[in-house]
Amino acid sequence: MDLSDALGGSWPGQNNPQQSGHPNQPTWPGQPSNPTWPGQPSQPTWPGQPSQPTWPGQPSQPGQPTWPGQPNQPSWPGQHPPTAPQVSPQRPLTLPYDQSMPRGVYDKLLITIVGHVKPNFKKFTVDLSKGKDIAFHFNARIDEKGTKGVVRNSFIGNQWGTAETNCPSFPFVAGQPFELKILCTQNEYKVAVNKSHLLEYRHRIRDLHMITGLGIYNDLTLTAVNFETLH
Repeated sequence: MDLSDALGGSWPGQNNPQQSGHPNQPTWPGQPSNPTWPGQPSQPTWPGQPSQPTWPGQPSQPGQPTWPGQPNQPSWPGQHPPTAPQVSPQRPLTLPYDQSMPRGVYDKLLITIVGHVKPNFKKFTVDLSKGKDIAFHFNARIDEKGTKGVVRNSFIGNQWGTAETNCPSFPFVAGQPFELKILCTQNEYKVAVNKSHLLEYRHRIRDLHMITGLGIYNDLTLTAVNFETLH
């Protein structure tokens, strides 16, 4: 079980995930029964990519029916095609962002965080908390010397534990958008950024249902936060 549909694939040997908690939520179209993690053979693609169905009117889809002589839209003779509704731009979410999760954290919970790193970026933080304790502290930062890193830790009983700092890459770029995904499993959190796996962090607080707080802070513009359940 892994980030699966949200990343276009799952960890090798896992079953096909689907979403619960949002009843009857469909999975990505065209996905094989046992997709693989990005970069593995037979990797499925995101919707709209080659080998995936596209929206009507896009290449590989039949054209929309039209009245003779009218361009691309069905209408009666002499009538103008209907006007598309206006869509307001999405407003950023307020920071600091604090969200209660009544069910707590649980196996196969996927949290997706979308935003922009600020141009003057120094750090941003994502915390999953149990009361005053922090079960998972994710801190991406650039220090005074320009050193980039992603620090992970837990704060239990008014004391920080041993920090984990090893990370294969630093995917956050000042002024650029990002999509961060946190998948909770029975043993650990798995983190991916921009559809690429980044790191794992084993649980230090194991009563997952008591981890009911999500906090997001510091140097980012937050666009969206989404919760879903894979299966």
